[in-house]
Amino acid sequence: MDIRYVSSDQDQQTNAILSEVAERAAREGIRLAGTVQPVGPEPQQKCEIVLHLLPDGPLRSISMDLGPGATGCRLDAGALEEAVIEVHDRLPMAQALVVNKFGKQEAAGRGLVEAIGRACAAGQPVLVGVAPEWRAAFLAFAGGAAQPLEADAGLVMDWLRAACRAQAA
Repeated sequence: MDIRYVSSDQDQQTNAILSEVAERAAREGIRLAGTVQPVGPEPQQKCEIVLHLLPDGPLRSISMDLGPGATGCRLDAGALEEAVIEVHDRLPMAQALVVNKFGKQEAAGRGLVEAIGRACAAGQPVLVGVAPEWRAAFLAFAGGAAQPLEADAGLVMDWLRAACRAQAA
C-alpha cells in the first residue's frame, strides 16, 4: 500500500498542485481515477465547490445554492455521493487514485474513504490533498501508512510515476 498526501498552509496551493499533477499524468498516459478541484477564475457564486472527475470529466458541482444573501457554503452530500459512485466505477481502470481533499465527510467515514480503501486493497497508489486542520484525522484514518509529499508538483509527479511503475511490476 502506497498512500501519500500533500498539505499546504497556502490557500488553494494543494488544489493547484493536484490539478497540475492530474494534467501532467493525462499527458503522459498515466490513468487516474478520483477528483481534483480546479483552480482558475472565481466561480459564478461566492461559494461554489466544483470537482473535476478523473480522468476526463465531467465537472461536477457539489455545493448547494443557498441564495443571493448567503455568506457561507454548504456541501450537497447527495451530489458528492454521485461523484463518489463515478469514482468507484472508474477505479478498476486506473493506475492510481487522486483525492482532492480529505475533509469533514471523510473524517466521518463518508465521502471518498471507501475509494481510498478500495485503491489500497488493489495495490493502487493513492494521493490525497489534506488541509492542515484535517491532517490529524487523516493520519488517524490512514493508521500510520500515509507518508507526506512536499507541496511541489514536480516532486509529486516524480513519486506518481515511480509508484505507478512499481505497481505495474
